[in-house]
Amino acid sequence: MKIKLLLQSIFLFISQTCLAADGQPQKWQTGFQGAATPVMRQITEVHDMVMLLVLCIGGGVIGLILYSVWRFRESKNPKPATFSHNTTLEIIWTTVPILILLVLAIPTFKLIYFMDRVPPVDMTVKVVGHQWYWSYEYPDHGDFGFDSYIIPDEQLQPGQPRLLSVDNPVVVPVNKNIRIIGTSEDVIHSWAVPSFGVKKDVVPGRMNETWFRAEKEGMFHGQCSELCGPQHGFMPIAVKVVSQNAFDQWVKKSQEKWG
Repeated sequence: MKIKLLLQSIFLFISQTCLAADGQPQKWQTGFQGAATPVMRQITEVHDMVMLLVLCIGGGVIGLILYSVWRFRESKNPKPATFSHNTTLEIIWTTVPILILLVLAIPTFKLIYFMDRVPPVDMTVKVVGHQWYWSYEYPDHGDFGFDSYIIPDEQLQPGQPRLLSVDNPVVVPVNKNIRIIGTSEDVIHSWAVPSFGVKKDVVPGRMNETWFRAEKEGMFHGQCSELCGPQHGFMPIAVKVVSQNAFDQWVKKSQEKWG
């Protein structure tokens, strides 16, 4: 019984640290937030592959160090070796890193191109960064817009995470290609939502572009990820992913409210 409780506790700890829930960070979390888009899923896969290679290389290096300490210890080799180099070893330790870099380069470049390639879009959302809040516009749905501010601690409702909740979240339909075009009114900000694998700088005088396709409904949180002033940590991002029917109803209400 005690062993069963111990295993359950270990599994719970791992689920809270390495297998974080979607949408927001968790206490003691060490891994990525759950992937909610194809981009974030590929980012996670590339990360896992790189970490596996790092563990293999690190283990190999540590193994060689321990072997060298044991094999060439003073008691067994009282007379030091006099050779200065080994051509075969030099070829190996030059060739192997090149092969490792090629193994890393192929999926990395595929991921970069996939992130940068904006597919045929279903709708566009314009993002404008301000000191210190976000503005959003929906040019494909009557061109209405609204501001999004952080909810102060004293106004938080049960279930709303501190420093991540906003009064007016972005609302988008599930399983639709959403193009984000972003700019800034004052300084450089960065629109980032970890579960989407999105992090795009918004720069004054420029219009940057990115995209995502949320594959599950729910509330997903992010933050400005570019130091933009004393209240940089108080301009969170919240994206609410809903069904197409719920989105259409929200658009009608929003047109009346902000149109």
